[in-house]
Amino acid sequence: MPDQNPDLSLTLENISAALSSNDIPRAVALARTALERGGEHPLLFNLRAHWFESQKQNQEALADLRRAQKLAPDDPIVLNALGLACARVDQMAEARIWFSEAIQREPRFAPAYFNRGWASEELGDLDLARASYLELTRMNPERVDPWARLAALSSRLGEWQAARTYAERALGLDPANVPAMLALAACEAADRKFAAASALLEKVVASAAAAPEERAIAFGQKGDVLHAQQQYDAAFEAYAAGNQQLRAFHAERFAGPKVETIPQYLGWLTRYFATAAPWSRATSSSSPASGHVFILGFPRSGTTLMEDALAAHPDIVTTGEKDGLADSVREFMGSPARLDRLKGATESTLAAYRAAYWSRLEEQGIDARGRILIDKQPYNTLKLPLIARLFPDARIIFAVRDPRDVVLSCFRRRFRMNPSNYELLTIDGTANFYAASMQLAEILRARLPLDVMEIRHEDLIADLPARLQAVCAFADIPWLDSLTAFAQRSRSRAIATPSASQIVQGVNQEGVGQWRNYEAHLKGVLPVLAPWAARFGYTP
Repeated sequence: MPDQNPDLSLTLENISAALSSNDIPRAVALARTALERGGEHPLLFNLRAHWFESQKQNQEALADLRRAQKLAPDDPIVLNALGLACARVDQMAEARIWFSEAIQREPRFAPAYFNRGWASEELGDLDLARASYLELTRMNPERVDPWARLAALSSRLGEWQAARTYAERALGLDPANVPAMLALAACEAADRKFAAASALLEKVVASAAAAPEERAIAFGQKGDVLHAQQQYDAAFEAYAAGNQQLRAFHAERFAGPKVETIPQYLGWLTRYFATAAPWSRATSSSSPASGHVFILGFPRSGTTLMEDALAAHPDIVTTGEKDGLADSVREFMGSPARLDRLKGATESTLAAYRAAYWSRLEEQGIDARGRILIDKQPYNTLKLPLIARLFPDARIIFAVRDPRDVVLSCFRRRFRMNPSNYELLTIDGTANFYAASMQLAEILRARLPLDVMEIRHEDLIADLPARLQAVCAFADIPWLDSLTAFAQRSRSRAIATPSASQIVQGVNQEGVGQWRNYEAHLKGVLPVLAPWAARFGYTP
């Protein structure tokens, strides 16, 4: 191309010279000018995309990088940049595809391995995340980042010996590495070495190198250390401090003036169905799976325990919160008019979105052909209209737990930030979100043709075999005694939710009634939760 366009050839030489001298602004300016004059070259689009990102014009940057990829389909640098652009607009599944493409084109291209690692973490594919980081350590054992990420990942899974080994390796390379200090602090806390854990966490809080999210994690872990020592008031203050850090950091993204917040979304969705006539059942549809079960409710209500127990069944495949409904959510759940379209959708339209669901899951490594699919995602409660129309034969397991324990647990845990989880950063926000979600669930269960079974978390842990047998009978799952041995199996299975380190400990009563230790701090929201505690049969 440069040979056929002397002006473009000269521009590329000048850009190369600017990049060689680290004059990025000049390189970007030259690229923008060349593109405005009709020039085309992957480097030009890549540089203008860099400029768009600096202006927070992420969609424009993504469009430029898609054009660059068309011009240079085998360039790992372009493919990696395109993956990053997809990640910035929350298209994480596609981002990982491009990182993998970059690795395929250049197996020694280290940035793509690192990026595929964290993208896989975001998608809940912790096995691939671990494999990506391990490959990086083999390529360059002196690079600290993959050791630190492995430490954090192992800590997240409750694999304390591995976490300690990786954290110490990372800190040997960089004694001030924040993720490694956080992972090591979690190891110390797991060993009940609270003084050592606290000292590491104080270092993170005071570190100028710590990002706001890392500092928030440190406060949250500090809360866990204090909670373990039954210092509940101090623990609550630490949780609140960490959540406030996250709230300030993410406020513009999730609560800005042009953002539809989750309370606003729930508001119009509830009003729509409160006055709607009952929906009729869609035509039964063919499915690659032999059975289909949705486990939903609200975060920290026991959905992961139920999913992981059922995952021991050889006829079952589970989603691990991987999302297959993204396409239909975008098409049908954005406004009352779109819901009208969902209600009146033809069978051919519904079939297309069913196919998109199965395709999305397959892209994420979930092959449900001939098996029973367990789709576990607590927030799918808000997507029940889609489930009713797309999958009329699916069974719904609605997980319930004492609302006061749910709200406290959500406030204490660290979730990947999104519009829904942003609401969990204050006690008031969590309680109101919970109440609004349950109100919507009640209305949807009355308006939609759904096959629903309600399971209380406390009943599940009090008599796991009996409750699981009831679930299997409801969902047409053949019973196996091995389903109750989930804890041993969980130790070899990467669980992507904050429940991971608890699940591997097996069934226990530790979280039942935990809210009473924090009753003084929940006092303001207890009236909001009281109707739901009564509705689900909990003691006032």
